Amino acid sequence: MLDSDLARLYGVETRVLNQAVKRNIERFPEDFMFQLTKEECLKSQIVILNTARGQHLKYMPYAFTENGVAMLSSVLRSKTAIEVNIRIMRAFTSMRSFMMNNAHVFQRLETVEHHQLLLQEHLSEHDRKFEEILTRLDDKDSEPIEGFFFEGQIFDAYTLISDLIRKAKNRIILIDNYVDDRILKVLTKRKEGVSATIYTDPRHSQISNDLRRHNAQYPHIEVRNCTNVHDRFLIVDNTVYFIGGSIKDLGKKIVAFSQMHQNPEDILSKLR
Repeated sequence: MLDSDLARLYGVETRVLNQAVKRNIERFPEDFMFQLTKEECLKSQIVILNTARGQHLKYMPYAFTENGVAMLSSVLRSKTAIEVNIRIMRAFTSMRSFMMNNAHVFQRLETVEHHQLLLQEHLSEHDRKFEEILTRLDDKDSEPIEGFFFEGQIFDAYTLISDLIRKAKNRIILIDNYVDDRILKVLTKRKEGVSATIYTDPRHSQISNDLRRHNAQYPHIEVRNCTNVHDRFLIVDNTVYFIGGSIKDLGKKIVAFSQMHQNPEDILSKLR
């Protein structure tokens, strides 16, 4: 508020108010009071209003913050100022008494607020995970990381394996003791430049002739002998998938599959 407005409220002249402030200037730091510039007066139309009243501004007016307005009540001697100052002191004393008498309430409120913050953090983390799950479910490029193929789900099994083959960027490695030409057909779906290797037991796999014909027409597939593995694994780049049955038989019986958190080199290094 401006000095002229406060002078009317406190029942004194503006000149008297400003003189009281100057005598007690140490009570009015910059966050209590400051003097307006000429530009600020023009923007706020103070000069125009006072000129219309027949007044001329010799000095730029002072503006008081909330703290400055309260401090004026202690340096002015008008009846209004004294009443305001008494009310401020009573309010301050009442507030301090209220806070002391209700300290336990504030402590409980602080505890409740702390618990609410912890709960909010927990809910936010829960919401984040839930959103991540929904995003993955909506992502058409994401594949299941575990599940079952039931009897009769031949197309579903074929589609999943084909999608995994298409996702490979560098290599595909199949470890399966029982392979035939159907495996070769699935591997033709890989991207250009992606290598393909099959580890199989030569005693059970009969793809030599099919392999020669395949390699004569399509990108090369390498077949290596392996006799010490019982389960089936599909390695796509650096991701290992466990498959409970031979890929060529998926959908004919109940077969489980799952993505493993295993370094593929740990498996490959043990093959013989």
